[in-house]
Amino acid sequence: MFPAYSNPAILSVSSDLPTQPMKPRFIRRTILPFCFAIAWCLVLFSSNFDSKGSTALSMAYVHADDRPIATAIAQVPPAVPVRTETVQYATVNGKSVSGFLARPEAVTGPLPGIIAIHEWWGLNDNIRAIASRLAGEGYAVLAVDLYNGESAETPDGARALSSSVQDNPDSARDNLRQAYAYLEGSGSLTVGTVGWCFGGAWSLQTALMFPDRVDATVIYYGRLVTDADALVPLQMPILGLFGELDQGIPPSTVREFEAALQAAGKDAQIVIYENAGHAFANPSGTRYQREAAEDAWERTTTFFAEHLK
Repeated sequence: MFPAYSNPAILSVSSDLPTQPMKPRFIRRTILPFCFAIAWCLVLFSSNFDSKGSTALSMAYVHADDRPIATAIAQVPPAVPVRTETVQYATVNGKSVSGFLARPEAVTGPLPGIIAIHEWWGLNDNIRAIASRLAGEGYAVLAVDLYNGESAETPDGARALSSSVQDNPDSARDNLRQAYAYLEGSGSLTVGTVGWCFGGAWSLQTALMFPDRVDATVIYYGRLVTDADALVPLQMPILGLFGELDQGIPPSTVREFEAALQAAGKDAQIVIYENAGHAFANPSGTRYQREAAEDAWERTTTFFAEHLK
């Protein structure tokens, strides 16, 4: 049974409006929170609200005042020495796309491949570090770049970059198709996907693009598909990792996703961590929660070892 979930509280708004011209501090502390509260109500309660706008606002809400600092999980060195390089793996809209490739240093032959998809911050050093750590478990890990070489240092910057991808999903799909082809062309006989937050959503989308060719998919609290019919083509096992207190991907939505997977007859393991919020295991950010993140990492590596090796 999943833990209970409560909707986030609406921001309080003073009813005592000033009689003099509004000062910048009043606007910042009163008017702007009021406007955000109205927008958040639309996200939560309007069935007609555009899904792109809903996602952008919900991510802005859960990442308010966040920063892309390295978390503990991205600071653990790989289990074995790894070799890393920047590789051009795709051409999208006439522009070359470079990613970060990591693999165990001592292995020269083909390895199981993993497409690693960055958080909403972008392909930064923390994603490179977690890709290297994952490669140390015995994989060729390609950390892709869906932001055309950019990354964000603020929530506003991350929201703008992630929104640009939501507005142009076909370009992101083309990017990921070529990432899959790159690993397959490099000799990977099995390929898995993993992503965090923004990347968690695209991990699922990559699985839907290659429903009979991706061999294992891990989703860290990404936007979900809850239509059982849309999930029917999936043939790979799925591991979903979520937080009880996540206000962007709430347990109610996770329940719908799990029920849809069950209705479609899929092999899926869904985990919701008590007292964990959104981004609890991100390589970047201030929302890190050690116990849940470490358990999720162990589940991830065990899952990939079982289904990719």
